[in-house]
Amino acid sequence: MSQNLFGGTSWKDRPDTSTEMFSAFAVVRQLHEMLWYLVEAAERASTSELSEPVAQHRSAILHILDGDASEVLACDVERIRADVRRTLMDVSEEARGGYGASAEERHGLCPSADLVGRDLRSIRLCGADLRGAYLIAADLRQSDLAGVDLLGADLRDARLQGADLSDALFVTQLQVDAAQGDDTTLLPRVLSRPQHWCP
Repeated sequence: MSQNLFGGTSWKDRPDTSTEMFSAFAVVRQLHEMLWYLVEAAERASTSELSEPVAQHRSAILHILDGDASEVLACDVERIRADVRRTLMDVSEEARGGYGASAEERHGLCPSADLVGRDLRSIRLCGADLRGAYLIAADLRQSDLAGVDLLGADLRDARLQGADLSDALFVTQLQVDAAQGDDTTLLPRVLSRPQHWCP
């Protein structure tokens, strides 16, 4: 980042830039996180009504990242995040629509749900909206998570042995790294199996 935004200057070489550099880094990290989600959204968006805003967000974020530190720091990252979030929710809603997950609320499967330690193996999860859900130590062994929106879900110590996350929505490497799995856990193709999963 210092190479692109600060002409290769390190905060160690120029301590007076450290505050600006660390602030810019925090913004850049958030923008890259949004880009990660938008790449997947672009693959899943099946209509121009969805794909056009996804492309616009990606283009706007890349334009900011191509600028200098002052442009990065001047951007309203909270507004950008809110706009991207709405678009991701629209893409998620369409992607999950084909799974007929209308009964999910009966089981408490909803955004930001507290599912800490819950045994979810007997519940049909396909197409559930678990954005921001607390799935800490939840038992998801052998579960089919196709079409499940896991954006921002807390998967620390979630039991994913034998689970199929290959078509789950908006899963990140950090989430997978925090969970428990094994060589039978299926992951999205862009993610790597954590080393601690392997015996």
